[in-house]
Formats: sequence, structure tokens, C-alpha cells
Amino acid sequence: MQVELQIAYRNVDKSGAIEELIHEKLAKLQKLHDHIISCRISIERPQKSQQSGSPYRVRITTRIPPGHEIVVTRDPKDYNIHDPLDMIVRDAFDVTARQLKKYVDRQQREVKVHPRQQASAIVAELNQAEGYGFLETIDGRRVYFHERSVLHDAFKRLKVGDGVNYEEEMGNQGPQASSVHLVDKPGVRMADEEGADR
Repeated sequence: MQVELQIAYRNVDKSGAIEELIHEKLAKLQKLHDHIISCRISIERPQKSQQSGSPYRVRITTRIPPGHEIVVTRDPKDYNIHDPLDMIVRDAFDVTARQLKKYVDRQQREVKVHPRQQASAIVAELNQAEGYGFLETIDGRRVYFHERSVLHDAFKRLKVGDGVNYEEEMGNQGPQASSVHLVDKPGVRMADEEGADR
């Protein structure tokens, strides 16, 4: 699945080397969870004239279906003034990877306990105006669905990245979902390992 990547710099010069590192680390995250929807990275220099701590703050927000977020922040006080930015970015991604692995492990345990709540696909594309969309299955296939196949009049509530269960049939132009059921799970927001979402 294509991951929406946003990198924002504030009071920091854009760096090709840092962006290359981010792409490399994001690829590793995708090996842990291949349905990451988006990854937003904020790199900033909060104070230019500080005497101690790192001059950088790095924040990574990773969205995974259905509506979960993992947020990791590395603050200047966590590092020394001479620690390079690439080290802080690596550290932030390492913490994100650990949190993502914990989430995947917990999700797998929940599946064993509540198999009917496990999503068998996610909404990969939506055309609300035309009343149709495409699901991406666990094995990576795209399956068409029409708004009439979405149970409980939930089509208007669907968002890209939502987890669903579906029944498949063969249509005139390939596989399509005969019924789509939105998997309602409470959202989880995870902070970094120190337990504070800064």
C-alpha cells in the first residue's frame, strides 16, 4: 500500500541525506506492518540559542488502520547539544518500530480472542460522489465494492484505511464485494516509551 509521507522542517534546512534516511526507516516500518496509511515527520529547532541539550525536536506520527495512531517525540532534553540530527531521527524511528511491533503483537492476540472483529480488508480507495470504492485484501488484492453492498448504511462513514469484513463474488469485470461490514474498533493512541505524548 502506498504510504502518504509528509516531512516538515521548522528552523532546520532541508536535507537530502535525512530524507533518504527517513525513506529507508519507513521501508523497515512497512515490513512490520504493511498497511501503514501515513507517516508524518516533523523536524524542528525550537531554540537557536540554547546552551544544553540537542537543538532538535523530532516527532513521528504513524497512522495504521482502522484509525490507530502511534506518536513518538524526541525532545532536545533527551540528547546532548552535539548529537547529530540523523542519530535523533534514527532513535525516533527505532522507538516507533518498537511501538508498532507491540501493536501488531497485541492485534494478533486480539484476533485469537475475537476472530469476528478482525478486518479481512481495508478501504484502499473511495469515490463518495459516484458511490463505489476498492478494498485491499490481506493478501494484497484489490476488490471493487458499491455503496449498496455496505451494510447498515455505513458507506458515508467509510474512510480510506478503515478495516472491514466482506463477502466476495465474481462480477462482470472481476472480483467484487457482495457485502461489506465496517469493523468498529475503538481507536488507540500510543505515546512514546516514556509514556508521555509530548
